[in-house]
Amino acid sequence: MKLLVIEDELDLQESIELTLSAEGFSIETASDFPTAEEKIFLYDYECIIVDLTLPGNGSGLDLIKKLKEKESNSGIIIISARDSLDDKLKGLDIGADDYLTKPFHLSELSARIKSIIRRRGLMGLNEYVFHEITIILEGRKAIVNGNELILTKKEYDLLLYFIMNKNRILSKEMIVEHLWGDEVSTMADSLDFVYTHIKNLRKKLIDKGCKDYVQTVYGIGYKFSEA
Repeated sequence: MKLLVIEDELDLQESIELTLSAEGFSIETASDFPTAEEKIFLYDYECIIVDLTLPGNGSGLDLIKKLKEKESNSGIIIISARDSLDDKLKGLDIGADDYLTKPFHLSELSARIKSIIRRRGLMGLNEYVFHEITIILEGRKAIVNGNELILTKKEYDLLLYFIMNKNRILSKEMIVEHLWGDEVSTMADSLDFVYTHIKNLRKKLIDKGCKDYVQTVYGIGYKFSEA
C-alpha cells in the first residue's frame, strides 16, 4: 500500500520512511508544499501523513483542502508540533482523519495508519475475502483454499491492489504508479517488468487451485474479475 509522507524535517522524514518501509508499505516523500501538491494531484495514496508547517507557498491545511476538493479517498494524518485544541479541531474539521502531536512514537503512527486504511479501504476488517482467496492485512499473508500462498512483496501488493480494484480495468501505468511510485524513474523505460510480475502471480494462484481471475484487456491493461 502506498503512503505519502509530507515532512520538511529530513531526519524525521527518513525515520518515518524507514519504519513504514520495514512494515511493507511503499513510501513516497515530499519536503515542501510545491512537491507535495504535485504528488497529490498525480498519484493516489492509501494514506497521507502531512505536517502543517511546510516550506513554499502553502501549508498542510491547504493541502488537505485541495485533497477534499479533488474528492480524494486517501486517509489523512496530521503530524505537527502544534498541540493546541484549536489546531486539532481545525485540522479534523476540514477533513483529516487523525492528528498526532510531535514528538510521537513511530509505532503509534504505524498503528494509526493501519487503522485508517482498514477503516477506509476494507470496511474495518483485517481479512478480505474474494472467493477462494483470503488476504490477511496484519500479517501480509494470502491464503488460497486454506493454504498459504508464498508471494514476494511486490506480488502480494499486486494481488491486494487487484482485489481492492476488482472488475476495474487497470493500465500498466496505474499499476506501476501504485506499486513502485518514485522508484519507477530509476527503472527501464519499458513496462515489460509489470507483465513478468503479473505472470508470476497468476501462475502461483492457479497452482494453488485458484480460478484464473486475471484478465488481459488488450491495448489497455488488466482486470481482476470472475466474469
